[in-house]
This record gives sequence, structure tokens and C-alpha cells, in this order.
Amino acid sequence: MHDIRTKRHVSTGQRFAVGVLSSCLIACGSDQPDKNTPALNQTYPAQPGGTMISAMPSDPSSMIGMVAGESASLAIGAYLFNSVLKYDQNLDLTGELAESWQVADDKKTITFRLKPGLQWADGKPLTSADILFTWQLITDENTHSPYASDYQLVTKAEAPDTRTFIVHYSQPFAPALESWASLQVLPKHKLAGQDIRTTSFAQKPLSSHYYQLKEWRHGEYIKLEKNPNSVLGPANIDHLIERIIPDPAAQFLELMADNIDSMNMDPITYARIIPSRPALQARLNQYKELGNSYTYLGFNLKRKPFDDARVRKAINFAIDKQEIIDGVYLGLGITIASPYKPGTRWSNPQLTPYPFDPAKAKQLLAEAGYQDSDGDGIVERNGKKLSFEVLTNLGNKQREKTAVIIQRRLKEVGIETHIRTLEWASLLTNFIKPGDFDAVVMGWGLGLDPDQYTIWHSSQQKPGQFNFIGYNNPAVDKLLEQGRLEFDPEKRMQIYHDFAKVLYDDSPLVYLSAGYGLTAIHKRIQGIMSPVPPAGVSYDSQKWYLPEPLRRTQIQAE
Repeated sequence: MHDIRTKRHVSTGQRFAVGVLSSCLIACGSDQPDKNTPALNQTYPAQPGGTMISAMPSDPSSMIGMVAGESASLAIGAYLFNSVLKYDQNLDLTGELAESWQVADDKKTITFRLKPGLQWADGKPLTSADILFTWQLITDENTHSPYASDYQLVTKAEAPDTRTFIVHYSQPFAPALESWASLQVLPKHKLAGQDIRTTSFAQKPLSSHYYQLKEWRHGEYIKLEKNPNSVLGPANIDHLIERIIPDPAAQFLELMADNIDSMNMDPITYARIIPSRPALQARLNQYKELGNSYTYLGFNLKRKPFDDARVRKAINFAIDKQEIIDGVYLGLGITIASPYKPGTRWSNPQLTPYPFDPAKAKQLLAEAGYQDSDGDGIVERNGKKLSFEVLTNLGNKQREKTAVIIQRRLKEVGIETHIRTLEWASLLTNFIKPGDFDAVVMGWGLGLDPDQYTIWHSSQQKPGQFNFIGYNNPAVDKLLEQGRLEFDPEKRMQIYHDFAKVLYDDSPLVYLSAGYGLTAIHKRIQGIMSPVPPAGVSYDSQKWYLPEPLRRTQIQAE
């Protein structure tokens, strides 16, 4: 799934959800047993070496995810760059670059102490000056980073010595520590004095993490190789190859042909195709996780008729969300009523999803002054028909199918829609960032902290920022500001419950579903944690390994 990511993500990488034609796959795919099938049931001791090949649906726009702001860039960047802190397998904060940290009693100052001997892949020292430089870069208005708001709350940052980094806030900031688990630290000695938006570093980065970029052929593949100078020690697998395969059916054919080791699946593949093929089941492990993301229909609130809450609510009542979950996602999703993962403390239990109620939708449209005066089935107001365009990303079959269901249901209440699919980069660059759209079917991938200031606060509407639907509500602004200052867990929870209730009543978007991350990984990949921890199947992937008897002998990473 192409999601816009608000924070560094910790679950199954960049999950995508797309449909495939099962009849084609069944007709075209080989069902011959893997020659290594007997060996796949053995557990081998961990050993370094080998090449793991995965598939992703599109190129990153840049290797500097903190500037690009989209999931592909952040996902690749997570292999290359470290953060000051990170989440452990139980989603508790622990040190990554930091050896320790101390929060002052007034909660306005945090002092980080870095681990000794940190270095970049070129052997240059990684110091507190790099973290300071990255903070300055992200908060620079000329950078236009969508993540800047969290770091702009730092009134002063300093690096008094190579292993100490100190940040000062004018007032307590509850998500402060979480924000330092999101910042991908960049090398000052490579980027100082450069224009971050045009630098060649975005295509040829210098890493500090488990892997470094070896080769990037745009539209074909990204090759990563193990970084011997990784600040956290070496990974087990020598090479990672991410093949760029936009078509999900082609991805699955490559998986069946044993040309890739893992892919993120659509529900049809997960629930129907793989279970029906014993040879595939014999060589693949399947994983299912309720992710921290959701799909939505978002409105451009700066355009009519979406400035009218009655119209937005009418659309909400007119859409059958369960129909989408059952028909498009094969039941592998749940309806939601707030922008938080169901079952977490931040999800308001008093809210229930808008029901499917066409009669209520028609009533609200009538209250808003819309009626079908010419009998053509489409309502109008002041002589103008209620008609708009819905954009979504090309190749995401589930979103395309979702848009078709929305189109049909809205027509039943007198609303005309036109669906337009666009390549992901074009959708972001030419329509989302400049705000040139009526409505979109997209997804949000969220962080673990409940703060959603960057998505919903009225100050976050500049091109490239995340409040691209143009939402402006003083009550929401106030709650988001309060949530950032409140450290008491119970009080903070109530703030975000109130925030979700205002959104619910205002209906600036339609929550369509919270979906599952569905992953297939070849059994030659061993060392995956079982059971899957709260941090997700990809947690500790640097410990995964390929036993030598199971490696592809024909794959040459060099």
C-alpha cells in the first residue's frame, strides 16, 4: 500500500494493498514443488551471507525520507540511517544511537549520551554534531519537511561534545522522546552547504545503519549491501535487493517462480490463492498483522460542496464500509470511527462507525439545499449538480475497487463522481501537494504516539505538509496543542478521545477501513521471531539469515 507516513514506521515495512486476478494466477503459475522443500522444514544455525530479494510497487522519490515524506523513501531510509532512539520488540523506547538519556524534572530539557565509536560507512565519526545538523536541516523552512513541526518546538539544541546532544523546549512536549525515534540522522560532512532538495546525496546516500546503497536502477531495483561499519553491528544477510514491480500480479508470479523471497499481499492472495496451492504453502510462511494505518475518502475542504458538513456527513452515511471490507478486502479489515488503531487506549470506545443509511444521506442533502429538480438522478443546488472527481493511485486495485463501490453508492443518493487513477509520484507532486483535487482515496500510516498535529492542525497546510485536505477547526487545534503538553496518561487519553469525537462529528473524511498487513516470506529466510512481537514481523530483520543449503546459487549480487 502507498501510505503517507507521519512517523517512522515499525511494522511490516511499507505494506501495500492491491488486488490480483486469481484466475490468471491459477492458470499461469507453476505449481511444481520447490526442490528444497524437504530442507525448508529444517532449522539451521544462524550464519552470515546470502541475498534476500523482495518486491516493492514503486521507486522511492528520494533516499532522504524526512524530506520526501512518503512510505517508499522512509522504508529504504530505515535500512540506511539511524535514529537517536528506537522501539524495542514490545514497542517501548530504547537507545539506538543513544546509550542513555535523561529528562529534566521540568520536562523541558532532554540530554542524550551517545554510544562510543559510532561511525559512518566511510569510516568518519558519527557524532552529536550530525544530530544537531539534521535537526537544523529539518527545521529549516527552505527544506519544507512535513515532519518539521515536532522539531521546531525545540528552542535550542546543542552538542557540547561529540557524544552529548541536548535539546531544550519552552514548555513540556509529551511526544518529545518519540520524535527522536523518528528522526533519521544524516551526515553533516556530506551535506553541509548543500541544497537538501536537489543534492545528489538523495540518490547516492552515505549510510550508518545495517545496510548501504550499492546500486539503484530507477524503475528496476535497489541493491543494498551489508555495511561493515554499522553502528549496531553487522546484519546477517549480505545483500538485500528490492525489485520495483508495480503490478501485484507480476509480483506474485515472481514469488511463485521463486524469483523473490517476500512480498506484501492482497487479501485474495492471502486468503484464497496460497491456501489452495499446497506447493506454495510448503515453501511460504504467511503473516497477518493489524497495522497502524487506515484507508479513507478525504475531501478538499477548501472547495465546495465539501465546506458544508451536511454534505460530508451525507457522503459518510451513503457509503457501506462493510461492503468494501467484505467485497474488496475479503473481510480482512475492520470498520473504524477514529484515526487510531482499534483496541489501543487512544481509540475512543464511545464512537461507532457511521452506519450505512441512504435515507439519512438523502435527508442531509435535502437540508443542505440539494434536490433532483430535472429528474436525471443527480441532485443539484442553485443549478449546479453535485458532482466531483475522486483520485487514487494507479495500480492499487483495492483502492480502485473501493472508489468504484463508493461511486455506485453515491449515485444511489444522487451524487455523481468521476474516478481518476494516477501514478503515485504524479498524484503526490501534481495534485496532493498543491491541493488540486476534489476528493481522494488514500491511506494514513501512523506512528505509535497519539499526536496527530501534523495531519490535523490548521497550521500544517503549506504545500508538502500533511494537512492537505485543508482542515481548520479551532477546537481541534486547541486539543492537539493540549495533547502535546499533557504527560499524565489518563488525561492525555481523554484529550485524544475528545479530539476524535470532534472529528467524528465534523466528518472531514470518511474512515473506510483499518486493514491488515499481509506478508509472505519464503521459508529459506530463517530467524524470524515467533510469535510475531508487537513491533511486527520485520522487527529484528537484521538477525534473519539464509542457511547456505537454501540459498540461490544463480543469484549474483555483485
